[in-house]
Amino acid sequence: MIPAPYFKTGAFLMKTDRKKERSFQTTGLLSRLTYLMVSLAIGLLIWQVATSLFGLPTFILPGPGLVWRRFLQSLVSGQLQRHTLTTLFEVLAGLFIGGFAATSLGYLLAKSASLEKLLSPYLIASQSLPVVAIAPLLVIWFGPGLFSKILVCSLTVFFPILINTVVGLREVPQDLRDLMRTLKASSPQNFWKLEVPAALPIYLGGLRVGATLSVIGAVVGELVGSDRGLGFLINVGRGQYDTALVFVAIFTLVVLAMVLYGLVLLIEKQLLSWQSWRQEA
Repeated sequence: MIPAPYFKTGAFLMKTDRKKERSFQTTGLLSRLTYLMVSLAIGLLIWQVATSLFGLPTFILPGPGLVWRRFLQSLVSGQLQRHTLTTLFEVLAGLFIGGFAATSLGYLLAKSASLEKLLSPYLIASQSLPVVAIAPLLVIWFGPGLFSKILVCSLTVFFPILINTVVGLREVPQDLRDLMRTLKASSPQNFWKLEVPAALPIYLGGLRVGATLSVIGAVVGELVGSDRGLGFLINVGRGQYDTALVFVAIFTLVVLAMVLYGLVLLIEKQLLSWQSWRQEA
């Protein structure tokens, strides 16, 4: 029998390791935030120097101070929140619908080479057309409401997630498939115990790309024809030569895309915590 003091010592060492791990994670986060703040400060300084040095009119290039004041005005009036929520809804709905359709079709294509050969010409042709060219047709067919914007967004995220789903499922090692066959695993067990964990890293990479592209898809639809959303706000600012408002809408879109990308990274970190390089990072 192992004496009790050994258990106490082991528990103490485990607690110490956890404290060290949390300390390293906190230090890494602070380091990244420091670099981010320094980078933003340098960018704002260059921007201010450029506006002062070249003496450009505000409708060409407004200074950071003017953009900040315009941001506060739109925030106080509720204009920015209203249009941001509309775009966010389109982005999330488009990402969900496009991601679900791409994942489902990707699984079928990965399982059937014949189906891939049958559909690949249409899939490739759909990607050869820019979204900007398709968006006006969708607005004409489905109207200027939310549905057409969600559809544009879904089409934008569809292909990257589809490709990564197919590649991820086909990259499952054959040795592991043979092992599961030897263990007489059922189809659901094969799917949940082997295919999902093996394909998840590549699939989440496609989801990262899709999360940022979804913002582009929603804004393209709004620019073509809409009466709300950040794309509509850009059109309003352009029409009124309110370039500061255009900058406010653009920066909001950047923050939106970065938040979505960060959320996918967070999900990826939680689901793929078993990867050794993540534990060492």
